Amino acid sequence: MKLHLLFIGNKFLYNIPLKEYIIRKIEQNCDFISNVTYFKESDNSLFLYLEELLNSTTKLIIITTKQNFSTIGKLISTVTSDNQIVKDNMLIPSKCSIFQDKSYLLEYKDAITNVICMDEMQEMPELLLSSQNSNAAIHIFEETKDNTYALLNPIAQTYDIHIDIVEIISGWMRIDIRSKKYGDISKFIKSAKYLLPKKLILASNIAAYIIEKLSNEQKKITFAESCSGGLLSYYFTSQNGASKILDGSLVTYSNSLKENWLAVEHSTLEKEGAVSYGVVKEMSEGALNVSEADYSISISGIAGDSGGTDEKPVGTVYVGVRSKTIHKEEHLKLQGDRNYVQHQSILFAVKMLLLLDKEMFF
Repeated sequence: MKLHLLFIGNKFLYNIPLKEYIIRKIEQNCDFISNVTYFKESDNSLFLYLEELLNSTTKLIIITTKQNFSTIGKLISTVTSDNQIVKDNMLIPSKCSIFQDKSYLLEYKDAITNVICMDEMQEMPELLLSSQNSNAAIHIFEETKDNTYALLNPIAQTYDIHIDIVEIISGWMRIDIRSKKYGDISKFIKSAKYLLPKKLILASNIAAYIIEKLSNEQKKITFAESCSGGLLSYYFTSQNGASKILDGSLVTYSNSLKENWLAVEHSTLEKEGAVSYGVVKEMSEGALNVSEADYSISISGIAGDSGGTDEKPVGTVYVGVRSKTIHKEEHLKLQGDRNYVQHQSILFAVKMLLLLDKEMFF
């Protein structure tokens, strides 16, 4: 049964952090969201749309505001030939099977609907629509999409599993796993790990996985960023537990700060330029020295949309990763707008970190 997410209210279109928070909470507790739809308060087509959804086979989560909460209940009651009653200071359809503060669950025909009242600067009310726990996610590195499918699809067929493979960046695949009627996800994952022991990570969230691995070993990491402007730090600090593995990082946009904060040699900057192998090598070394961490990552590049040259066009990025015993630098030629180049840079940096120390991360 597919999960459909329906936002009703103008604020969910324009308050991006609020919308992203809601989606994160749902994805943490429910199956894959197959459709997301938005309606403004004044949209007269909402009733017909609700009627169609409630008469179909679907799981439906409706997110609406306090202002529209009782109105949505009235529309649902009209579709389901019900009436609204007051329960725990909420006006909700009388046929609701479960209800909590600002959240209720209604089963009608083959549809299961969870209506939630949500406004800005509030904690997400409890989700009453339970997950089937019939899915999982893994990540595969150093393989192409075609090779990944060729390796894993026979195993998926053996254990009655459906897999969707998405290429995150070159050499990094995310595999979403769904169980069919008689599927066995655990046996599929065990067989896949046996086949690819140093290429497979069992986790849906790679940042959280790295935090857990490093904290378990009481190890630290730090960053030296230029064109990514702190995005790499946010990739980790957006996760719980980041303080266990990250004391801080340095965003050194200017050459003077690269020299003064990270001890990048002036001659290296003069000879190779800020966007170069030599600079990210010295940036990662400087970050490791100043922080006394166990791992460091450095990024310098031209994210765009301007600033490129014939020699170093927009999308030119250098990444350095380092442990106390080894370092590696890589030259990337990325495509896309400024934000996409920045995000790709982060993902390549994370991949390089994982591959730098396979004994730790795999």
